[in-house]
Amino acid sequence: MNAQFSHPGAGPYSTLTAGVCTVSRGRRALRAQVIDVTTSQHQLPDLSRVPRVDEVGVAERVARFRTRSIKTEAKDTALRMVLSMIDLTTLEGQDTPGKVRQLCQKARHLHAGVPGLPHVAAVCVYPSMVRVAKEALDGSGIFAASVATGFPSGMTGLSVKLQEARRAVAAGADEIDMVISRGAFLRGDYRQVFDEIAAVKNACGRAHLKVILETGELNSLDNVRRASVLSMYAGADFIKTSTGKVQPAATMDVTLVMLQAIRDFHYETGRMIGMKPAGGISEAKLAVHYLVMLRETLGEAWMTPKWFRFGASSLANDVLMQLVKQRTGAYQSADYFSRG
Repeated sequence: MNAQFSHPGAGPYSTLTAGVCTVSRGRRALRAQVIDVTTSQHQLPDLSRVPRVDEVGVAERVARFRTRSIKTEAKDTALRMVLSMIDLTTLEGQDTPGKVRQLCQKARHLHAGVPGLPHVAAVCVYPSMVRVAKEALDGSGIFAASVATGFPSGMTGLSVKLQEARRAVAAGADEIDMVISRGAFLRGDYRQVFDEIAAVKNACGRAHLKVILETGELNSLDNVRRASVLSMYAGADFIKTSTGKVQPAATMDVTLVMLQAIRDFHYETGRMIGMKPAGGISEAKLAVHYLVMLRETLGEAWMTPKWFRFGASSLANDVLMQLVKQRTGAYQSADYFSRG
């Protein structure tokens, strides 16, 4: 079955069929939790009323997404869209200003051999490298993003988390990628997790907040769903699967559950939330499957870097390889492309 990049027949608010974890009565239950986001974003929802996830149904739906093909004339468009959604990332103990500048140069100029390429969405670094990245990206339209709040473990006190977020924003970060306290979440201390997200959101000021759930440590799709709902009500601008430091990282099953949570939150509140699967997405073919899933779950409005990102630096070169193949008919060696 071919997938076209056009508006789906059913809008993002329709009740889902088999395989989707939310049902109309679940939505009605959550409607009682709706808050006026213009006056308050900080009302903890009753997570006991979040609908359970049909794991078998989710797996079946993901299996169908994996069988979709893209028509030849649409493939080039899809690949360029993937490039525009990538957050190039370097989060290593051996990061240096030179390494960050090199990555920013790649972000600005992905490959001279293919004309008209978009630039990536953002470059994500540690807080200590934000100023370097911001200067290297000046005038490019590419955002400088920073992890914060004790990344990747989140095992620091709230005052330290807030200080780190504020320093990153002061250094020029346009986006903050925070990690939730998974230990608190798993022991049922939802108030602590909620309050930390809300406080970090406030500390971010003008910067957008991406909330990393670290789904590989949440143990179940039900927990992924609850953590997604909690994060959105606490003020997240994006929800993100993973730090990339824990396995499994992003999977299509987890991402589908998070997309469904975003759709239902939008249905209840009218507020759009972004989504970022991160870690484990290194092949262009898989990234296109994610786009098909995004379009069929949330619709055309989300198919932009403003609302969807890939946290997958190695993905860029595979997409470039496919684009060169489309243009020349031959695959190039991986060494043909900049490693960043």
